[in-house]
Amino acid sequence: MSGARDGPAGGAGSVGVIGLGIMGGAIARNLVAAGHTVCGYDLDPTRMEAARQNGAETVESAGAVAARAKIVLTSLPSTQALDQVAAEIATLSATDRTGLIVAELSTLPIDCKTANRDILAKAEVILLDCPLSGTGAQAAVGDLVTYASGDEPSCRTCEPVFLAYGRACPYLGEFGNGTKMKFIANLLVAVHNVATAEAMLLGVRNGLDPNVLCEVAGSGAGGSRVFELRGPLMAREQYEPATMKLDIWQKDMRLIREFAEASGSATPLLSACAPIYAAAVEAGRGHEDTAAVYEILKQLSGKKPRS
Repeated sequence: MSGARDGPAGGAGSVGVIGLGIMGGAIARNLVAAGHTVCGYDLDPTRMEAARQNGAETVESAGAVAARAKIVLTSLPSTQALDQVAAEIATLSATDRTGLIVAELSTLPIDCKTANRDILAKAEVILLDCPLSGTGAQAAVGDLVTYASGDEPSCRTCEPVFLAYGRACPYLGEFGNGTKMKFIANLLVAVHNVATAEAMLLGVRNGLDPNVLCEVAGSGAGGSRVFELRGPLMAREQYEPATMKLDIWQKDMRLIREFAEASGSATPLLSACAPIYAAAVEAGRGHEDTAAVYEILKQLSGKKPRS
């Protein structure tokens, strides 16, 4: 099925979004707010309805999105999902595929992205590796960074779109470098999140106000974006709605570990915090925000000792 593509590539024209979850849904909403015509698709009817309420058009399939947009963003939960979407796009008519750029925003293995890049290249469709740095809360306010890699002219064409839903889009070179950078960023997030929980608990157990902790400790040399974002959740002990669910984060932790092992790099801090995330999932908190590791540290610490 053929569809009209509005406006020049990278202009405030038609952009497709495949996958309308926490990240994709926020991206679609921000693109609409920036003046883009947005066409989206998700397997979940509830997410489709939310996208329509936010001003996006929704269609019946991933292929239908690609037929309507010059630039398509994919925000997907698994390798299987990317395989299916790429296969569907590759079977579009030559007319619908002409000039199409697909920017893959998910955190997935590099070999999966590379395989699908090659499949789409045979169909003369360009796939870029452009994972995101940021949480769902950051996505909601346009505070994402897109790690762009792959064909440079295509990345440059996509820049206005990336900046319509985020604050930066550094170009990192050859395909796959975006995902490598995302793994490094996620390693830091994994460690900083547990470090934030550990510091918050130590302060609270010693009589400091958790809100004051967030304000004062976060503004000093020990602060981080993770402390800034997750410290307040820990202070309130409020982990829903999740900006990054613990069960999804387990997938990201596995990818970082495999990436590090393949290069022979030691990751002692990642190894030290991994059991804490696993314990949170085992405790039935998989649907909660990763800030819920605070509760696991509380359990490990037991009751506050008497002074």
